[in-house]
Amino acid sequence: MENRNDPDDVVLSTHERLVLWHIEGQLNADRRLVRRMGRVDTRPWLPLSVAALTCASLLLLVLGILTSSLAVLGGFAALWPVTLLLALRLARRTPGGEGRGRP
Repeated sequence: MENRNDPDDVVLSTHERLVLWHIEGQLNADRRLVRRMGRVDTRPWLPLSVAALTCASLLLLVLGILTSSLAVLGGFAALWPVTLLLALRLARRTPGGEGRGRP
């Protein structure tokens, strides 16, 4: 039972396809190799969390300025560094940001 699922019209048996998928899975599990190959690890939660934390931080900042409440300003002071750290991590992960620091 052979399938033609390769764009180059290469015929692989089911066993060969399973072996290739297993090898690809092992290679993709190696984070250092993935990073060196220049592939971006797809984590959709990081951009979403940075956006949500930025909105929450700005809301707390505006509320803190308007109300002068120490609790709201304390919440902003606690949330803002976390937001900055995740934003820097996101900026470092982008393809344009790689390759500048170390070879």
